[in-house]
Amino acid sequence: MKLYYSPAACSLAPHIVAREAGLAFDLVKVDLASHKTETGGDYLAINPRGLVPAIQLDDGEVHTEAAALVQYLAEQAPQSNLAPPAGSKERFRVNQWLAFVASELHKTISPWLFQADAADSTKQAVRDKLGRRFAELDRHLATRAYLTGDAFTAADAYAFTIVNWSNFLKIDLSPYVNLSAYMARVAARPKVREALVAEGLVAAAPEGATA
Repeated sequence: MKLYYSPAACSLAPHIVAREAGLAFDLVKVDLASHKTETGGDYLAINPRGLVPAIQLDDGEVHTEAAALVQYLAEQAPQSNLAPPAGSKERFRVNQWLAFVASELHKTISPWLFQADAADSTKQAVRDKLGRRFAELDRHLATRAYLTGDAFTAADAYAFTIVNWSNFLKIDLSPYVNLSAYMARVAARPKVREALVAEGLVAAAPEGATA
């Protein structure tokens, strides 16, 4: 299996899930400006939309969409508990949060806050909406470690990835104490840190160093 990614893009979500699930995969970096892979391949021949993430299965099939990919990857390792059994109330909660992140966070931020020619009024409206959604998350996380309770799930990988864009957009999370603590808690998970290091988003610990 190959996972096509660009550092810090929404492809970080399936990257985290794949590592948390203990799956074997090859990580292939994509330049989203040139639509070339790190080896010079034509990414548009793999995914005509030119976007990440994309997963190419061993049989050659290519699949996209972050919310769908994190569910699929989690389901490949049921013992990881990243996705509770289908039809359970616990899975219903995970699906609810995946939909929330996709519609209320991901597509609120992107493309508007990354689009240089977006109107200032549009950007301000987006930031105002994000403030309300971050405040909602902050209240929700006041009584639980992760989105659905005490267990980290695929929904947390997706939420962490998108909320982490605040670092690139100069959005201050300090007013949201519980959300900030959540982000630090997720970032400290060993497999999440592995993904961050692999994408060059944080430095690897010096050899011999202990956490």
